[in-house]
Amino acid sequence: MSKVRIRLSFSGSRIKRPFVYELGKKFNVVTNIRRAEVSDSEGWVVLELESEQKEIDRAIKWTIDEGVHVTIIEGDFIEG
Repeated sequence: MSKVRIRLSFSGSRIKRPFVYELGKKFNVVTNIRRAEVSDSEGWVVLELESEQKEIDRAIKWTIDEGVHVTIIEGDFIEG
């Protein structure tokens, strides 16, 4: 099993779309929201994905294809 942290950034009509839910339903990944901020016009979510690396890669590709900006968070992550 692998674990990856990503930051999703989105705006416009994507604000109301349940991307985290869809990731969990479409792909065999466990999603864990670590931080998030959403307004009426834009938002971001730091999301932890846990699964086989191949499935994580598929989920990330799908998210990018859906128009969400994805940044892989590397290195240590300080818990608040």
